[in-house]
Amino acid sequence: MNHVILIGRIANDIEKIEDHGTFRTALNLAVQRNYKNIDGIYETDFIPCILWNGIAERANEYCKKGDIVCIRGRLQTRKYVNEHDETEYSMEVIAETISFVSSYHSEKKEA
Repeated sequence: MNHVILIGRIANDIEKIEDHGTFRTALNLAVQRNYKNIDGIYETDFIPCILWNGIAERANEYCKKGDIVCIRGRLQTRKYVNEHDETEYSMEVIAETISFVSSYHSEKKEA
């Protein structure tokens, strides 16, 4: 079974890309590890996530860099050829759902 659940902060500005009627968004999710390293620091992994169509549109509309979200999806390996004509592989999460957990940005209230 290929199933991933991640909770973390959006590490980059979200940009919706439209290609022939299909919407796509790529974001990096900063996920803190649940243990400290030898120096007593919690390290963070930056996990690339791809969102498609309705999920991409909602993320673009409601989420911003710094927001905490929960992404549920699956791992996918992508194969590509780099500038040196060498085959490389990368892992990314293909999001099936995204849930808004907390906002980094607070709204200013006018007096």
